Amino acid sequence: MNREFTLDAYARLLLALRDLGYEDVEFPEAVPARRHLVVRHDIDMTIDSAVRMAEVESELGIGADYFVLLRSDLYNPMSADSESGIKRIIALGHRIGLHFDASLYPGQDMEGLDRICAAECALLESWFGIAVRMVSFHRPAPGFLGLDKDIGGRGHTYQPRYFKALAYCSDSRGGWHHGHPLGLVGSGDPRALQLLTHPVWWDSKGRESPAERLDRLATDRHDSYRRELARNCQPYAEALTAKFHI
Repeated sequence: MNREFTLDAYARLLLALRDLGYEDVEFPEAVPARRHLVVRHDIDMTIDSAVRMAEVESELGIGADYFVLLRSDLYNPMSADSESGIKRIIALGHRIGLHFDASLYPGQDMEGLDRICAAECALLESWFGIAVRMVSFHRPAPGFLGLDKDIGGRGHTYQPRYFKALAYCSDSRGGWHHGHPLGLVGSGDPRALQLLTHPVWWDSKGRESPAERLDRLATDRHDSYRRELARNCQPYAEALTAKFHI
């Protein structure tokens, strides 16, 4: 388990890749035989951590693709705070894609999922005034890995030209389960690299385990939820004030 997932460590990783000759590009521009770096972030749990990561990348002059869940119990991309965060990511020069959770549509065949994915993309485009060009599957079923066709009229991150022709690293579950990216490219592999991170792991206090990081996130969310309840309900606000002497 790598406990050194911090934003400072992330910046050092990007700089190390740059020193090795890697140049950040968008998905369609990646040439497997060149040292191209496709920086991808799946936002599974919190927009706030994604904004902090986007700011680090912007300071380094690096652009990335941020994939947003449209339907999640963990955040609402169209709430005031999340919308502000996503707009901040866009303003920093990054790209927004759809993080598509096909498991929410049981019984749908590929034709049905294709229509639903297109509808979700269109909603993101309409709400944020952007073009959604790429899709990333959330917790993809095996059938989506290496699927050699578009979804919802867009390319997706697990197509062979991105998932197999390119080297691939992911910090899923808070660790490098596909090998550390510097270990991979340091082995002499000249291929372009798709680097997938989940911002929540890197927005840490240093040496936090994944469980500790998520527990802190849950505490923060609990406090935020109470503040929002108080903002919307005067009797609760009065009770909260009396209880905590605020």
